[in-house]
Amino acid sequence: MDVPYDLNSYIRVLKLASTPSTEEFTQVSKIAGAGIILVGFIGFLIYAIMSLLPGVGV
Repeated sequence: MDVPYDLNSYIRVLKLASTPSTEEFTQVSKIAGAGIILVGFIGFLIYAIMSLLPGVGV
């Protein structure tokens, strides 16, 4: 493993990276939030179904 080469590639990537605009950040935040809510809702539905079935779940 060539450590100086690795460090140079990391530095090059960091130089190319830029901070997102406010609009881009807002859009990504909305999409990520919607994904979190969707996964939570699916988990809640599975929990509710398992609770309603006799002899299965909690």
